[in-house]
Amino acid sequence: MAKYRLSFLALAVAAAMWSGGPAVGRTLSGPPQAKPLRLYVLDGGVLESDPARYRLSAQEVKTTQLSVAAFLIVHPRGTLLWDSGAIADDSWTPTGSPVVRHLTLSNGQPRQVTIRKPLAAQLMTAGFTLRTVTYFALSHYHWDHVANANDFAGATWLVPKIEHDAMFPATPIEPPQPSMFAALQNSKTVLVDNDDYDVFGDGTVLIKQARGHTPGHQVLYVKLARTGGVVLAGDLYHYPEERTLHRLPTTEFNEQQTRASREAIERFLQRTGAQLWIQHDLTAHAKLKKVPEYYD
Repeated sequence: MAKYRLSFLALAVAAAMWSGGPAVGRTLSGPPQAKPLRLYVLDGGVLESDPARYRLSAQEVKTTQLSVAAFLIVHPRGTLLWDSGAIADDSWTPTGSPVVRHLTLSNGQPRQVTIRKPLAAQLMTAGFTLRTVTYFALSHYHWDHVANANDFAGATWLVPKIEHDAMFPATPIEPPQPSMFAALQNSKTVLVDNDDYDVFGDGTVLIKQARGHTPGHQVLYVKLARTGGVVLAGDLYHYPEERTLHRLPTTEFNEQQTRASREAIERFLQRTGAQLWIQHDLTAHAKLKKVPEYYD
């Protein structure tokens, strides 16, 4: 009997080796382990800015320049792209060196952004394409967050109804650059009405309403296993000094709502211990790992 047991074991080992075999430490049965939640940081360039727009002086800030950022969240149940940059990929040609783009918005305001890599090329370094993004969400509709939005019209768009209505009003007044996201009007759309929207249904990726900067401004909470909780702030703040000196931008849709949203998110940060990543904070953004590296 012992001989037969040894023979059976030998056959089992041989079969496992023929099929690629279980790796050391893996069991012979059970489903494969799902990949952990990942957060990729995409670099959208450097925006020249005037701190006076945020009731700050040049002497009160570390740098007057702002970063432009987008983020890819990879979950076992899908992917979410958060924001899409200030310069559309199809409007410039990469040269290997920084490219300066001068824009004049429809309200006549000149802006300058220095960029290095297209958004699509950065996604590819993480193994994704424009078409493989499952969900798309914007912190808000301003031009420096929506430049590549039309490229994600094939994804499911997650947007507060009040923001959607502001983006596609019956009588266009705002926002200044509607052509940047016109294709989203025909996207599969989920209108987010509740304060917290659980993107993947397990509490790890939450869209949190933070109104005031625009009618439906929102932030994103990502609960990572090793990094811990991270809140991507959208334009809740632009300069970190806004947060420490309690200053408000001069162009808020509703300053009272912005104050209330800031207070609510600060309470959330205290309660959860999450980090706040100010997307426009150039100094902090420069220190973050960029795609293809990631946070998990």
